[in-house]
Amino acid sequence: MDVQIKRLTRTATIPTRGSEEAAGYDLYADVTDDIVLHPGETVMIPLGISMAVPKGCFAAIFARSGLAAREMLRPGNCVGVVDSDYRGEWKVPLHNDSKEDKTVTPGERIAQMVILPYVSVSFDEVESLDETARGTGGFGSTGK
Repeated sequence: MDVQIKRLTRTATIPTRGSEEAAGYDLYADVTDDIVLHPGETVMIPLGISMAVPKGCFAAIFARSGLAAREMLRPGNCVGVVDSDYRGEWKVPLHNDSKEDKTVTPGERIAQMVILPYVSVSFDEVESLDETARGTGGFGSTGK
């Protein structure tokens, strides 16, 4: 699938995959200087790119597993959603979950993107729903 992408700055990096079978494409910080994130702080990090995500799809922005596990840095909104009709600059609200300052450097990989299809629905309001074996059992109701 071809996806149109536009560099908004000369320093922006086109997303890359770490391996041929990787589902996620790494997203890179497009900053000119180091950015320090204090404990508990969220900073909007520009990527310097915009894209035309194909119609019927969206881009999901997830944490990079290594960055989240080792550095405790993750997207502040946990999973970002970029709709197919958005054409502005992509940014990641990066959050520091650690108890110490963390630094984001120019060109650092800060998140990953997966392009996924979605189903468009309409809602039909009803008085009752069909019965299931689970019923209204919620959090933890299906086991430990």
